Amino acid sequence: MEYAINKSKENPLLKKKLDSYTHSQIKQLYFIDFSLFFKGHLNTSSLQERFSLTPADALASFQHYLDCAPENIDLDELNQRYFQSNSFKPLFAYDVRRTLTKITNGISDGFDAIEAQPYPIQAPSLLNTPDLTVVARLSQAIMNGNAVNVIYTSLSSGSSARDLVPHSIVDNGLRWHLRAFDRKSQTFRDFVLTRISKVSLLSNDNDIRETKRYDEEWNSPIKLKIVAHPKNVQFATAIEIDYGMIDGVLEINTNAALAGYLLRRWNVDCSVDAHLTGGEFQLWLKNRNEIKQVQNLAIAPGY
Repeated sequence: MEYAINKSKENPLLKKKLDSYTHSQIKQLYFIDFSLFFKGHLNTSSLQERFSLTPADALASFQHYLDCAPENIDLDELNQRYFQSNSFKPLFAYDVRRTLTKITNGISDGFDAIEAQPYPIQAPSLLNTPDLTVVARLSQAIMNGNAVNVIYTSLSSGSSARDLVPHSIVDNGLRWHLRAFDRKSQTFRDFVLTRISKVSLLSNDNDIRETKRYDEEWNSPIKLKIVAHPKNVQFATAIEIDYGMIDGVLEINTNAALAGYLLRRWNVDCSVDAHLTGGEFQLWLKNRNEIKQVQNLAIAPGY
């Protein structure tokens, strides 16, 4: 089994120590490292539940981690709770794409084994990827209810400091963004992750109106009804098969905050009369009139 050590920590002694551990022990170390990195804390019971360990075995795993990276942990001995230290640097190296996928799908093991013979499947390259340290800080803030101060660079106003109360990290198909309450504009907004260059955790004593439950667009479910484009597609059956349409219609349940991203990602013509031309427009939004109040649709093709 191969794995990648964070370059800032890599040395022959550490590699030798890690090589002496079993596959199961390495996975437990990854889980501890990943939890500290993206959640900020961990206790022995979490490790016991995740790997069906006895209390003694869980403590032994934490000791192995301390042997490898003693500067990464602050210990609350009374509650057997381990916190990310101020000098924390992840023990392992994490692939950005894999890690973002894991976070999106609620996978918390962090394990990134390097396959000796990878499967013959390729995915398109990403033009950009966010800084994992930024993602980790935002993940910690969301999971622990903290507000954050960030340095954000926008197209309209350049770089500035903003206080945000984040509640979700989203892959919109083209890039990753943060959904958060912006204390400057007093609204819930989307922030592109790659434009966030610094994150500082603030208090978790937030006004309830700044929390996810008060994000009206996020909590407004809508149904999109998508069909084969009536003008650009000669054989509609091919499109219906592609997307598993039922009676010629693909129904997608989403929310008002994400609808526009989805429609733009799949090049869905959202014009009233299906007038967009070009081979990329193979789909048409049939029920535009039913959801015309959704602000996020402004970014959809032809809207």
